[in-house]
Amino acid sequence: MSETDKTATLTFGGESYDLPVLTPTSGPDVVDIRKLYGTAGVFTYDPGFTSTASCESEITFIDGEKGVLLHRGYPIDQLAAQSHYLEVCYLLLYGDLPSKTQLGDFEQRVTMHTMLHEQMYNFTRGFRRDAHPMAIMTGMVGAMSAFYHDSTDINDPWQREVASIRMIAKMPTIAAMAFKYSIGQPFVYPSNDLDYASNFLNMCFSVPAQTYTVDPVLARAMDRIFTLHADHEQNASTSTVRLASSSGANPFACIAAGIACLWGPAHGGANQACLEMLREIGTVDRIPEFIARAKDKNDPFRLMGFGHRVYKNFDPRATVMKESADEVLDLLGIENNPTLQVAKELEKQALDDPYFADKKLFPNVDFYSGIILEAMGFPTSMFTPIFALSRTVGWISQWKEQLSDPALKIGRPRQLYTGPAQRDYVDVENR
Repeated sequence: MSETDKTATLTFGGESYDLPVLTPTSGPDVVDIRKLYGTAGVFTYDPGFTSTASCESEITFIDGEKGVLLHRGYPIDQLAAQSHYLEVCYLLLYGDLPSKTQLGDFEQRVTMHTMLHEQMYNFTRGFRRDAHPMAIMTGMVGAMSAFYHDSTDINDPWQREVASIRMIAKMPTIAAMAFKYSIGQPFVYPSNDLDYASNFLNMCFSVPAQTYTVDPVLARAMDRIFTLHADHEQNASTSTVRLASSSGANPFACIAAGIACLWGPAHGGANQACLEMLREIGTVDRIPEFIARAKDKNDPFRLMGFGHRVYKNFDPRATVMKESADEVLDLLGIENNPTLQVAKELEKQALDDPYFADKKLFPNVDFYSGIILEAMGFPTSMFTPIFALSRTVGWISQWKEQLSDPALKIGRPRQLYTGPAQRDYVDVENR
């Protein structure tokens, strides 16, 4: 970021105030209002922070108008097609793609931290059997600070590093435990001879009674889901992690806060909402009816999994995810699954309809990821936990970046107060 020769002028109350303009590497210029309250005595009003840069970051850049998503400058489609999740984790954490030696060392460090403190298994059994997996994950990650005291000092660079590796390594184990607990099956310990995605699938679907072999097509699809959800700039959960971190909270508490925010249906639950919509449609013959409803301005129904709040063109992650969806469906078949039959036919009819093309309502990453996870055998209650697992590295990278920022201050948004003006207390007998 650099300050330009340009300034923005605010005229208020008969006075004019010059505000510096900052220029990013990519994206629009930013008007610096940090001194506005001190000089002019006014706040800005921006609900949802849709026009406010809350931080300076070098990690991820999104251009929603052009359908661009870059991690440290690398396009997401290149990373998803040619790389794998742990390599992208290294990129997000350290700023550059690793050498072969660096990648091997990183993968080894992650692999050696996949097991959990044994007492955490007892902790998990304290939840009700019908607890939502996200509730379990939120509690488990928050509880990590009670088990790993040697990596909670945010002022110690080594402890920050250890905490980062631990969370990337242990999140699949925690997510798989939440899944197993919810379906009444025994926990499966991690296996260090499997890659990251295969290990997660093994912990989710293997049972002691029989041998389970992870299909490489499913492992590759799972790895792509992880990669395509690794980070997404300053979204609600990432901003939550940064806000929690600004108070000096330990890393496990910050990530638990991010998981809690992600749980909201407007954020991490989009692919679950998409599958529920497909089930509502039910059969292929009803698709034209629902497409007509989606076009009707007076009908509240809308097609979930189409379009995106950020991307005003196409979602750059969707192309790669569609390839994986096709591979998984070819492997597992959709003949006996009406939901997947509806998904494939809805995709075809929507892409052939000029209405959706004109409005740039293309299938997004949530549409395809939901199809893949459904085909693999995950219930919709596990969709958001898998999202949280994937996004952990993005949260950690943003957390580490913020802690190293010399401009770090505790987050303290302002407000537009519209309540009663000051008034005097009245005794209860006189009210």
